[in-house]
Amino acid sequence: MDVALVSVGDELLAGDTVNTNAAWLGERLAERGASVERVTVVPDRIADIARVINEYAAEYDAVVTTGGLGPTHDDRTMEAVAAAVGRDVGTSEAVLEWLDEERDYQRSDLTNGTADLPVDARPLHNTVGVAPGCVVKNIYVLPGVPEEMQAMFESVASEFEGERRHVETVTLDEPESALVDRLRELETRFGVKVGSYPGENVRVKVESTDRDAVEEAITWLRENGIEAST
Repeated sequence: MDVALVSVGDELLAGDTVNTNAAWLGERLAERGASVERVTVVPDRIADIARVINEYAAEYDAVVTTGGLGPTHDDRTMEAVAAAVGRDVGTSEAVLEWLDEERDYQRSDLTNGTADLPVDARPLHNTVGVAPGCVVKNIYVLPGVPEEMQAMFESVASEFEGERRHVETVTLDEPESALVDRLRELETRFGVKVGSYPGENVRVKVESTDRDAVEEAITWLRENGIEAST
C-alpha cells in the first residue's frame, strides 16, 4: 500500500513548528507494511491543498492529511478536500451527536463550522480534542495537534497494510565514501534495500520483506566493515 502524506500549515513552511506529525506517521505506517512515497507541506490555501490532494489521491492508494481542521479563519483543509473530490461542505449531524453524547459539548457552545465535513464523508471522531477528521474516498483527514492526530490515526490504523518489511541497522566507524562499493555489493548480493546516514559514524540501514536476507546482509556487513564501538 503506497501512501502520500500532506501536512498543511503556514507555520510549518515558516519553521515556526516542526513537522513531527509526518515523522510519526511515517514510522507507524512502515510498521504496518505501508510505504510512504511522498511527504508534502502546503500552505493554508484552499487551491494549493486541493490541487496536491487531487493529484496524490489519483496516484497513491491513500492520502493522509494533517492540520488545518477546525472553525477558525485559517482552517481550510475540509473545504479543500471537498473541492478536490467535487463535493460541498455541510454540517455533520453524526459529529454533533457524538460531541454531545460522548464529550458533553452542547451544540450551542460549539463555534460555527466545528462539525463541517465534506458531504457524505465518514466522520473520524476526536477523542482528545474537538475538531473531527474524516475519510473521503481514499483521503484520510486528521488534525494537526499531535496528540489528537495520533489518537485519530489509531482508530483507522487497521485500514493501512502491506507486506511487512524487516529492518536492521549497523553503525560503522568508517567514512561513507569508503563504503560505496561494499554497500552496492550488499544490495546486489542479498537483494535488500540499503540506506546510509553519515554523522560521527555511518549508520547503515538494511531492509527487506525477507527477514533472512536482512540478517545475512547485516552479518556480511559486520564481517566486512569496521563496526563502531558502543
